[in-house]
Amino acid sequence: MAQSYKTSINFGLVYIPVALHAVVKPNDIGFNMLDKKTKSRVQYKKTCVDCNNREVKQADIVKGYQYEKDKYVIFEDEDFEKIKTNKDRTISIEGFIDLAEIDPIYYDKAYYVVPEKAVKAFVLLKMAMEKENKVGIAKSFLGSKETLLALRVKNGEMILNTMFFEEEIKVNPAKNIDEALSPKELSMAKEIINSMSSQFVPESYRDEYRLRLVEAIEKKVNGQEIVALDKNRDSSRAIDLMDALEKTLQNASLKKKPAKKNEKR
Repeated sequence: MAQSYKTSINFGLVYIPVALHAVVKPNDIGFNMLDKKTKSRVQYKKTCVDCNNREVKQADIVKGYQYEKDKYVIFEDEDFEKIKTNKDRTISIEGFIDLAEIDPIYYDKAYYVVPEKAVKAFVLLKMAMEKENKVGIAKSFLGSKETLLALRVKNGEMILNTMFFEEEIKVNPAKNIDEALSPKELSMAKEIINSMSSQFVPESYRDEYRLRLVEAIEKKVNGQEIVALDKNRDSSRAIDLMDALEKTLQNASLKKKPAKKNEKR
């Protein structure tokens, strides 16, 4: 999906033109594909399979659905538009639900919702949703396919999340796995969780591999050698579950920082 998108929110009879701006910015480090010998860029060309691999220009490419072997029906861009309704072109809120009812597994991408017009109506909807802690559920076409949407508000910001449909979620292969546990094992596991519990501070988590990759690139550029990191595993890892729990709890207790005393000024 694009980084921004213009649409509108329909809230009953209220119409609010909005723009959607991607919340997440790409953070990947790009690498080009090169020929190993010449270090020349490698290009990917679109070719016609039954035309002696003749290169096909983008303007000459159409979409086809294969309904039988080697038989296709062609769909032009206007064909896709013809089967859209007016409702598909806007974000029509179908209902409101409690935020806690949505399993995060359904969330996909996030967009900031910014009003283009009808600012008062936008602010009214935003404030009412936040006070009631409700999420607006809708469907719309964002990009090339119909998408399930969740409109939510947090800290005064309206955010739209694209969501997966139920039919897109796979069944968990470990769903029915069960095992007999002793009360002591469960008690210790809960104690470990509580000893490692803290508040979520997003800025305290960084993409450390990306930082190491940037450093490695700089070394390569400067003609330096990349030294392999020590990957030796801790030989003291326990095999027995109870022993592992006890050692984990002990390590967690040692790592726990003591509370800071009030400093006199």
